[in-house]
Amino acid sequence: MVVGFPFGATLTAAKLAETEAALRAGAQEIDMVQNVGAFRSGDTVAVLADIAAVVEAAHKAGAIVKVILENAFLDDAQKTAACHLAKAAGADFVKTSTGFGPSGATVHDVELMRAAVGPDIGVKASGGVRTLDDARKMIAAGATRIGASASVQIIEAALAALNPEASLL
Repeated sequence: MVVGFPFGATLTAAKLAETEAALRAGAQEIDMVQNVGAFRSGDTVAVLADIAAVVEAAHKAGAIVKVILENAFLDDAQKTAACHLAKAAGADFVKTSTGFGPSGATVHDVELMRAAVGPDIGVKASGGVRTLDDARKMIAAGATRIGASASVQIIEAALAALNPEASLL
């Protein structure tokens, strides 16, 4: 369940209400959108507190939290700083995008994010991953999860690569 969509600009109280409703409905994972505006304005204290509040609520219920950075709106230094904030707040993953912005995951961004968070938390490449080759590149760059609307086609291509005779049937 995504909270704070699309730009994370909702109040922390609203994100907590969305998180709690999602958890009551059975969500085991919360994808929260970092407050892009607050972050770009330099209000890292508010962004850290916002993420930490959602992480605390989700972890209390045994759920994990992915923080969506919406990388298309950030430069490399901002992406790195956003990753550090998410990690400091206790997030389980950082994620490239919601799919709402002008672009999705890039190999460069995934490499940058992996370097910023180290091996301790996950990196989800989301948006723009359309082929098995794209997925392989994201994994090689450090992604531990892939978000793709072409998931079925990617899995079919992977299965065909493992067993070429099966695709002849």
